[in-house]
Amino acid sequence: MDIEDERRFRELVGARSKALLQTAYLLTGDWEHSRDLVQSALAGLARRWGQLAEPGRAEAYARKAIYHAHVDRTRRLSWRRERTTATVPDTPADLSDPADLVASRQDVIAALRKLPPGQRAVVVLRYFEDRTDEDIAEVLGISTGTVRSQRFKALKALRVTVGSDLKEETAW
Repeated sequence: MDIEDERRFRELVGARSKALLQTAYLLTGDWEHSRDLVQSALAGLARRWGQLAEPGRAEAYARKAIYHAHVDRTRRLSWRRERTTATVPDTPADLSDPADLVASRQDVIAALRKLPPGQRAVVVLRYFEDRTDEDIAEVLGISTGTVRSQRFKALKALRVTVGSDLKEETAW
């Protein structure tokens, strides 16, 4: 990598690493694991910078690397993971109370963690990053039909888990 390429790479890392880290956190629910995923993705990106020097391609590569590394780790660890159960509250949350609103956000994050990795990735990219179905399909390397079906299944599961009236185009 020459000096100009290194400068452009550093600019991309400075401009987009926070967004990549937020995406990784929404996928994993763990800041340390998220940092590891982003670091690995950026290291891979640096090795392939000559082929991916365009900012759009480079970021798409990093996002795809984060997603695939997360899915690989989830598959490896899934057989050892303990499953916890939560008690059902006696009364619904009062969303006019700020404390309950925070709890509701935490409930959504917890519900996201229960989704399969593919569904979680689609939800994160669509509702947290406001990406189109076509963008999501390109980032994840799947068809737009798969994106739509994964989003439908994820929202259905989230409605059951969170117990809210999540609509198809909910803005989170």
